[in-house]
Amino acid sequence: MSHIEISFWALFALVGLALIFDFMNGFHDAANAIATVVSTGVLKPQTAVAMAAFFNFIAIFVVGLKVATTIGKGTIEPSVIDHYVIFGALVGAIVWNVITWYYGIPSSSSHALIGGLVGAAVAKSGTGALISGGLIKTVTFIVVAPLLGFVLGSLIMLIVSWVFVKSTPRKVDTWFRRLQLASAAGYSLGHGGNDAQKTMGIIWMLLIASGHVAADAKAPPDWVIISCYGAIAFGTLFGGWRIVKTMGQKITKLKPVGGFCAETGGAITLLMASFWGVPVSTTHTITGAIVGVGSAQKMSAVRWGVAGNIVWAWIFTIPASAFVAAVAWWVGKHIM
Repeated sequence: MSHIEISFWALFALVGLALIFDFMNGFHDAANAIATVVSTGVLKPQTAVAMAAFFNFIAIFVVGLKVATTIGKGTIEPSVIDHYVIFGALVGAIVWNVITWYYGIPSSSSHALIGGLVGAAVAKSGTGALISGGLIKTVTFIVVAPLLGFVLGSLIMLIVSWVFVKSTPRKVDTWFRRLQLASAAGYSLGHGGNDAQKTMGIIWMLLIASGHVAADAKAPPDWVIISCYGAIAFGTLFGGWRIVKTMGQKITKLKPVGGFCAETGGAITLLMASFWGVPVSTTHTITGAIVGVGSAQKMSAVRWGVAGNIVWAWIFTIPASAFVAAVAWWVGKHIM
């Protein structure tokens, strides 16, 4: 494989831009990890984000690197990768994240990044630059992840309701205020484990293309792994507060027992996807789990209009970020 010619400073700037995206991923998606535990009153926001950031980072010791491999080697053809494509992909993802954060829309940072890669690669070389297998797996899980979150969230809620049917509401609330600490930690572990690897895959892709890492390497360098987990954890510390209210209360009113069920269903989904090497959306997953918990109580408990608006944001994420990435690729060709 031939390597692209890129200066040290250009490589440094692109790695920095990737870590900025990773930071924004944590910032944007912090709401997914903490919305339920904050909205149910179990933890104060500052405590919740600190806990989420901690478990985002220690996922480095729990989750493998299969998602990074999917992003780094299974999305677009290695032959089309250059600094312009990476620049376009990152700008497309960052711009869409900023727009959706500003308007409080819980969209997917993961799919914004995938859309960015697709848009920049197609702008350079057409649709032949895409690896269909990896993209089909990712696009399929746009539907599968929230559906699995929905099923697990509602199933766990039904099991819990059956087990505690004779308990008083006060006793149930006391128990699940404690248990929600564990479920929130588990969800944050799954969030960090899946999302940090997406940026890891981008940097790995760039290092292979520039000849700094061998194409047959089984994993990215340790400094890439540590910096990506650190960046997403640091971003989570700053929290995307605009999205917390939407995720925690606008879709359905959550009590600690509901928060526990939603987080547990979401955590199981994310950890399964990470071990399978599938880059899924933490936003899609927790939204599906929250809707599942609400609908398990009664269908009217879910504000389906709010949920519908979120789904529309999911639909537009990949094409919107792809369009911005294609424009950014063209701009990058003229300024870099």
